[in-house]
Amino acid sequence: MDAAESTQTDQISAPESSERRLIVDAGVAARVAAIAEPVIESVGYRLVRVRVSGSDGCTVQIMAERPDGTMKIEDCETVSRALSPVFDVADPVDRAYRLEVSSPGLDRPLVRRSDFARHAGHLVKIEMAVAMDGRRRFRGTLLGTVGGSARIQRDDVAAEDAGEILLPIEDMSEAKLVLTDALIAESLRRGKAADREVKGNKRIKAGAPRHANNPRRSKETAARENEETEHGR
Repeated sequence: MDAAESTQTDQISAPESSERRLIVDAGVAARVAAIAEPVIESVGYRLVRVRVSGSDGCTVQIMAERPDGTMKIEDCETVSRALSPVFDVADPVDRAYRLEVSSPGLDRPLVRRSDFARHAGHLVKIEMAVAMDGRRRFRGTLLGTVGGSARIQRDDVAAEDAGEILLPIEDMSEAKLVLTDALIAESLRRGKAADREVKGNKRIKAGAPRHANNPRRSKETAARENEETEHGR
């Protein structure tokens, strides 16, 4: 058994909302990210990645999410409203562009250490900025994290070769989940669980006693009802 096999997956100790990105943007996208990230955090979200595309005009895509990894349409609208006036002043792109705020999607980029821990068990594609064992591209099942590295069970090597590898996260230029049936099924389960929780909270709220938060009112009502009972005898 090698060291990687004997080491347990590390726990994430820092709050996920304040956790820094280990895989960051480059070029114009990095300039956009430097302006966008503090604005996004100020309204309760966190930046995932920035994409600047020149096809069909220029599009600046901001991928963002809540600290728990969710992102709904109304969340995108909130982030867009916060960013638009800041970008109008800072003007981070030297030509006309269209701002697009979106969720990271199912086949999402992984940029924080907690992303690699949360999505253990799923298939990933990784491109290294710094080559490992003479290669830059890897594909396999994510097994979690060890220190600052991701554990990968590779599926792109011959059976007789060592299949497991540790890849330093900060040396990656890109890490992304691969869209599979298992990933889709997990997303559907999480969505249903979230819907059940919302419906459960609504039922609890609707069934609460009318004067549960006003004990003085409750005592006065009880005393009046007792008095009316005595008179009715």
